[in-house]
Amino acid sequence: MAAPTKAKRKPAARKKPKAFKWQKMAGNTDEIKDVISTLGREKFIGRAEKYDVEASFPFENYDDMRDAGILAMTVPKSLGGLGVEYADYALLAAEMGRWCGATALTYNMHACTPLWTGHIADDLDMPAADRKQHKKNRELHFSRIVENGAIFAQPFSEGSAAAAGKAPFGTMAAKVDGGWLLNGKKIFASLSGAADYYGVLCTEDKADRSVRDTLFMAVPADAEGISVVGPWDPVGMRGTVSRTLLIENVFIPDEQMLLPRGVYYQAARRWPHMFLTLCPTYMGIAQAAYDFTVEYLRGDIEGIPVKRRMYPTKQITVADMWIKLQQTWALFKQATSEARVDPSKEDRLRAYAAQYAVMENANEMCRLAIRTCGGQSMLKSLPLERLYRDSRLGSLMLPWTAELCLDRLGRETLYEPGETDDD
Repeated sequence: MAAPTKAKRKPAARKKPKAFKWQKMAGNTDEIKDVISTLGREKFIGRAEKYDVEASFPFENYDDMRDAGILAMTVPKSLGGLGVEYADYALLAAEMGRWCGATALTYNMHACTPLWTGHIADDLDMPAADRKQHKKNRELHFSRIVENGAIFAQPFSEGSAAAAGKAPFGTMAAKVDGGWLLNGKKIFASLSGAADYYGVLCTEDKADRSVRDTLFMAVPADAEGISVVGPWDPVGMRGTVSRTLLIENVFIPDEQMLLPRGVYYQAARRWPHMFLTLCPTYMGIAQAAYDFTVEYLRGDIEGIPVKRRMYPTKQITVADMWIKLQQTWALFKQATSEARVDPSKEDRLRAYAAQYAVMENANEMCRLAIRTCGGQSMLKSLPLERLYRDSRLGSLMLPWTAELCLDRLGRETLYEPGETDDD
C-alpha cells in the first residue's frame, strides 16, 4: 500500500469565475446541452485516452466546465446556478457520458450534492428550525461552487452493506462543542485527492444507532486528519481516481452539515430516484458505442477509411443495436421523468428496471460494437475498447447494483410493504 498523501488538491492557477457570464444559460437546457456537446467533441474525447492510460483525474475537463458554468448546473438559479433539476440533469449528464465516461461519472458525484441538498431536500419534511438552518448551510456550500468553482465528491462505499442501505455506515460522527468529530474510511472514493470537499455519509455515534442516524457532512479536502492511500489501477473508469479516503479525528463545524439529522434516511426512502443518478453516464456510453459503430462501418473514422457497411451481417447488428438503444433510452427517460417524492410502486419498480437495463445494456452495446466492427476497432487509439471496459463497471456500483435491482424488483413486486409469508 502506498504511503498516505494529503487529499488537498489546488489546481495550478485556478481561475475564479468572472462575473458569472454563464448565468445567462440558466433555465435553458438546450443551450447547456450545446455547451456540453461542444466541450465533449472538441476537448473531452481527445483527452480521454490520456486519463485512461495514466489513471489520472480529468482536471483539464473540470477547468473547462468551471469556465463554462457547468459545475453550477444543479445549483438553484436563486443561488447563482443554472437551476437544472433532476429530469433535465439526467439527460444533460448522459450527453457528457458520450464523450468521457470518467468525467461524467465523477461529475455526477459532484452535481448530486446540489441536487440532494437543493430541490430534493425541499420536497422532504423538516422542522422549521432545521429547514432555516439547512437553507443557511447550503447557501454556504453552493457559493463555494458558484463563486470559487469548488468540486464536491460523494464517497459512499466502505466494503460493507451500508452503501446499500442495509446497515449503518462505519464512519462515525461524534457530537462535540460546535460541531462533529469524524473517524472512519471510504473505499473506492472517487475524486480522491481531486475534490475540494468530500460529501461524507456517516453515522451519528450514539447508543442503538441505525441507518436512521445517517449524517451527510461536507469535509474539506485539506482538513487536518484527511489522507488518501492505496493504489488505483482498475480495468475501467480509471480517471475517477477512486482510492481509499482515511478520516482520522477530523473536526467538522455544524455549518458543514449538508443535510439535517434524519433527512438523508427520509430522502433514501421517499426520494429513491436520487440513487438513479449513476445511470446517465452509462446511458451516454451506450449512445457512444452505437455512434462509433456507425461511423466505423461507414469509414468515417480518421485513419481507418475502409467502408464495411455493405455486409448484411453488419447491417443486421446495427439494426439490433439501434432497437436496443431506443428501448434503453425510452425506459431511462420515463424513469427519470417520474422522479419525485413518494413515487408510486410502479414508478419505483421502473426506476430499478431502468438502472438495471442501462447498466447491462451499455455493456451489451459495447460488446455488439466490438463484434461487428472487428479487431482493428480495438486499438487503444480508438475509444471503443475503453468504452467496453468503462461500461462493465456500472452494474457493480452501489447503492443500486444490478443484483440489488433484480432483488428489489422481485421482492417489491410480490410483497407489499410490511407483508410477510404469513399474510
